[in-house]
Amino acid sequence: MTMLKGVLFDFSGTLLRIEPAESWLRGALAATGTVMDDGALRDTAAALERAGALPGGAVPEVLPPELAGIWAERNREPRHHREVYTALARRVPLPSPALPEALYARHMRPEAWRPYPDAVEVLAELRGRGLRLGLLSNIGWDLRPVLRAHGLAPYLDCTVLSFEHRMQKPDPRLFAGACRELGLPPGEVLMVGDDRRADGGATAVGCRYLPVAPLPVDQRPDELRAVLDLLG
Repeated sequence: MTMLKGVLFDFSGTLLRIEPAESWLRGALAATGTVMDDGALRDTAAALERAGALPGGAVPEVLPPELAGIWAERNREPRHHREVYTALARRVPLPSPALPEALYARHMRPEAWRPYPDAVEVLAELRGRGLRLGLLSNIGWDLRPVLRAHGLAPYLDCTVLSFEHRMQKPDPRLFAGACRELGLPPGEVLMVGDDRRADGGATAVGCRYLPVAPLPVDQRPDELRAVLDLLG
């Protein structure tokens, strides 16, 4: 088997995870000067989560038909990404009309994201072994400030974001392009991600694929170390 010389990581659910819906809502309430009692906050956060309004969180339990088109395009077009998530938030009764936009703004802030406990450690060890490292994400906004804030950016040789290429995983062209940015043929690259359909699509161009579970950060302390185990 060809020796692996590079690793591509997914972002959400792989290296980092979005904060819980309650703290997400609390952040937006603080930003807008809106007050809710604890019971209402918990109920509203749960309703927002069911609606799928938290990017990086659960998908909508019921996707309104009128949003289906921009939902499918959200990771290719930033305008659609904002439009669909703010529209989903507006389906939930909120105490301020400013909250949908504030919620959207909150999810892009570094403090809304929590790295998995072993993320920096594993990236550092891989870099120390001489591997080329990159991030490949289906996303509708520039996550590089989040990577910098959490200390992950220095270990990455490339950051490939779907909206910047107007295509998304599992499109083989996106994986092939990411491998080119690493400077490696796909057969020497491992893709690590939590979505077997999207991230697992890397195998179509010859990459290997390692799945991880998108659990809360306190429930997944060391799963990324499987990459080190795989490399031996």
